[in-house]
Amino acid sequence: MQQQSDSDSEHAGSTVDGLREPVDEHRDPAYDIDPLFVNRWSPRSMTGDTLPEDDLLALFEAARWAPSSYNNQHWRFVYATPDDDAWDDFVDLLAEGNREWATDAAALVVILSKTTFDHNDEPAPTHSFDTGAATENLALEGARRGLVVHGMQGFDYDAAAELFDLTDEYAVEAMTAIGERDEDAIAPGDDDGEHPNQRKNLDEIVFAGEFTPS
Repeated sequence: MQQQSDSDSEHAGSTVDGLREPVDEHRDPAYDIDPLFVNRWSPRSMTGDTLPEDDLLALFEAARWAPSSYNNQHWRFVYATPDDDAWDDFVDLLAEGNREWATDAAALVVILSKTTFDHNDEPAPTHSFDTGAATENLALEGARRGLVVHGMQGFDYDAAAELFDLTDEYAVEAMTAIGERDEDAIAPGDDDGEHPNQRKNLDEIVFAGEFTPS
């Protein structure tokens, strides 16, 4: 795939309006896309404030409308808030590094996927892919609302499966922390402050007609 020149990239990126601080200082999209995609990032500093239930459930509503194979809707979201009896169980799942900051979340979510189709009980090859699409919907709705939605793989997958007494019909995919961003706080390990990261160039991830491993 032909790589865009620097001048082309700068021109295309300049057509994207509506980027938020500090996103516009660290990200420069090469083509004209909706700012929502670029504004979504994963800070860790949160205020510890609660979220109204309607605001939290709206994120799951966005997830609900993701595409899936045979419309099976493989995703399952199990959440706890700090005032729930289950909160400590969710916190205990986290790796120590994530526990340092994620306890300031308004909600912790364990993301599961159903590994079989509802209509025939056969294995669903895209259950993880489809659940990822739903999770991205959730994250984008969170970004639209200015919330932190930070996905994590740093937790005990086996303990999560045991906590929910899962059978092989369900897979533990990830966890995510949701909350109000604290723009003034310094997250653990980030003495210079948090900021969005960049992405690989298109010619590293998109291939026309044939694939060249890198």
